[in-house]
Amino acid sequence: NTTSLTTGLKTVIVVVGLAMTSGALGWFGRLPGDVRIERESVRVYVPITSMVIASVVISAVLALLRRFF
Repeated sequence: NTTSLTTGLKTVIVVVGLAMTSGALGWFGRLPGDVRIERESVRVYVPITSMVIASVVISAVLALLRRFF
């Protein structure tokens, strides 16, 4: 049933969003391999490692969902 899947996905997005704003995922984006350059007039942030980890987690979750649904 796609309605329950959509509702579950929305719930996960809200929970992750709340965790990020509360500081529970404060380590995310500050991993070794994340490029951060801060100067007086310029800030550059490239979260390479964080996005690789996010991609692996999302791919694993989608693979599990595909297997069971």
